[in-house]
Amino acid sequence: MLKGIFITLEGPDGSGKSTIMKMVADHLRKKNLDILWTREPGGTPIGERIRDIILDDNNQDMAFETEALLYAASRGQHVHEKILPALEKGQIVLCERFILSSLAYQGVGRGLGIERVKAINDFAIKGLRPDLTLFFHVDPATTLQRKTSKKGGDRLEKEGVDFHKKVYDGYMELLDKYPEDIQIIDATKPIEEVFKQSISHIEKILKRRGVE
Repeated sequence: MLKGIFITLEGPDGSGKSTIMKMVADHLRKKNLDILWTREPGGTPIGERIRDIILDDNNQDMAFETEALLYAASRGQHVHEKILPALEKGQIVLCERFILSSLAYQGVGRGLGIERVKAINDFAIKGLRPDLTLFFHVDPATTLQRKTSKKGGDRLEKEGVDFHKKVYDGYMELLDKYPEDIQIIDATKPIEEVFKQSISHIEKILKRRGVE
């Protein structure tokens, strides 16, 4: 068993994951806990280069299968180079997005199939699974409009509301499929309340693992 604790944050684009991740990281650091804060796709030099390819607005002709394989490749490097070593050292790993995103975005949103996308990711991550996943539950149409109006959006964010509704439906299917692994956060609430919900679940798992 790995000594560390692996916590992931999932949800639609613009659901507030990055903001809450920073608040959680700050909270845990104040308690002098050893944490690694990372993200996907990316998290390593190789992974960040793959991220640039995936999200580049110029790559409109990218096949859905290529997209899924690139996400899995970035994740495999991330696990090998950063996540597993941190968990072996006993660190708390906080990761924005992990395999659940691929199952929702490529498995359902792109229509490739949850099991097919899961298979290539299982190969990439050697059976690693988060100890806790927080899913930020919020209407994707609202959050997407908010995010793209500010920054214009990357290649996936510009796919439009119909695609992101499919992704959201994919997440709902996955919540039913893996209920024991995922805690739902009401991300429609004010930011402080979303943080309280998130940290409550995190502190429960820390306590179970003997981390105070």
